[in-house]
Amino acid sequence: MHFSARSAWSIFIREIMRAFRTAFQSIIAPVLTTSLYFIVFGAAIGGRMPDLGGVDYGAFIIPGLLMLTLLGETTSNASFGIYMPRFTGTIYELLSAPVGVGETLAGFVGAAAVKSLILAAIILLTARLFVDYSIAHPVLAFVYIILVAASFSLFGFILGVWADNFEKLGIIPLLFLTPLTFLGGTFYSIEMLPQPWDTIALFNPIVYLVSGLRWTFYGSADVDIWISFAITLGFLATCIAIIATIFKTGWRLRA
Repeated sequence: MHFSARSAWSIFIREIMRAFRTAFQSIIAPVLTTSLYFIVFGAAIGGRMPDLGGVDYGAFIIPGLLMLTLLGETTSNASFGIYMPRFTGTIYELLSAPVGVGETLAGFVGAAAVKSLILAAIILLTARLFVDYSIAHPVLAFVYIILVAASFSLFGFILGVWADNFEKLGIIPLLFLTPLTFLGGTFYSIEMLPQPWDTIALFNPIVYLVSGLRWTFYGSADVDIWISFAITLGFLATCIAIIATIFKTGWRLRA
């Protein structure tokens, strides 16, 4: 079956419009929450913190806060986008329509990724109100954010297919992603941790994501940038393989 851009665009637009209908939850609330982090950690605490790697503390936490919001919102948007058609039964209309895997992923995952990119842009603009910062490698930062958004949109899609109730839908972002991101160097450098915690921290995959984005901003990080890119690409490929298997077998879609 050939790729139908019209089908993908229809799904994409529907999901984007859903985000605007729930703008407070999808966009405004995450921005307000991130702004509070900037006020508390950037302004209040940051003035008492030393520079980290030559970077002002308020600016140092920007990549971590951006990643914190990006991972949570991307996963939630993508998982909810595919879960609701399953919950309401409209998924069968999609499965019976002449729409292939490519169109479905481009629509659902593409919309979740675009919403996350819009949110990331708003957060970066909001950060200007609280702290002065610059991006050393803007092109790499943009590419890296797209990779992370695409990866976790795919992950959220898998989560939305796996979940059979609302509790399961929220358990991964709340109990795993958010704590791992807080422990992944969002507000500190893992080099500040004593032994053996600095070594243990390297087993947290979010460390590599936060570190990779921080490198694109300031040219230095806890982990080599190419290791971060490799892990991100590996996670992206794994999610694609899992989704291909889901559509091939119909797991949780046709049940």
